[in-house]
Amino acid sequence: MLFAAAGGDGGFEAPGIGEFFPAPILFEGTVFELNRIQLVRIVATLVLAVLFWLASRNVRLVPTRAQSIAEMALDFVRVNIAEEVIGKKRARPYVPVLTFMFFAILAMNLTGIIPGLNIAGTSVIGVPLLLAIVSLFAFIIAGVKAQGGWGFTKNALFPPGVPWPLYFILTPIEILSTFILRPATLTIRLLANMVAGHLLLVTFFAMTHYLFFEAAAAVKGVGVIAFGAAFAFTLFEIFVAALQAYIFTLLSAVYLSLSIGDEA
Repeated sequence: MLFAAAGGDGGFEAPGIGEFFPAPILFEGTVFELNRIQLVRIVATLVLAVLFWLASRNVRLVPTRAQSIAEMALDFVRVNIAEEVIGKKRARPYVPVLTFMFFAILAMNLTGIIPGLNIAGTSVIGVPLLLAIVSLFAFIIAGVKAQGGWGFTKNALFPPGVPWPLYFILTPIEILSTFILRPATLTIRLLANMVAGHLLLVTFFAMTHYLFFEAAAAVKGVGVIAFGAAFAFTLFEIFVAALQAYIFTLLSAVYLSLSIGDEA
């Protein structure tokens, strides 16, 4: 991971929020300016595309090992998220967008523990917000397609069985909840977990480096504990990366199911 530099007095300097706002490293001062996090996102996207291309370029009736792994991964999203939440008959049109969300988030999240990349592509708001907007448009389009424009609007903003004067209170709340809070919570949940995970990892690896190479001899042994904690948090971050991809996709599927309603 990134190592925090010791200060001029030799003390340990913990990482800060500046980790997420790196200076440009390519094409500085142009419209094509790229920083480290943007390059990490590009690398993750290319690697993900290449992996699925390799797995699917020669599809066989008797699958190869790579094809089997790819099919198992795709079936996880299709069966355990899309069909489980939306229903087997209704889920098929929405499997592609849910699959895209899951694997895009997973790939971006995992860059945080890959040596040489060392930061999640989802640890800056751009990608989480973009995917939340995709989720928003997906459930709006699905709802309009299933119920019609007025039917979707009526069911989303005017809950049935409520005395009409209460709509003056409930409808603004439903607008806020459905069209603002849903994408906002998707964005913040994913972003906050990736930021917290990165800071924890950087802190413990930086502490390990400091204790082994810069601290007084009497406390160097503590570096072993710091390294053990860093390793444990790395494993935990892998779990969190997969869990956050699952939660984001699962909630998107729930919103799709709610927008379709019983008429689909």
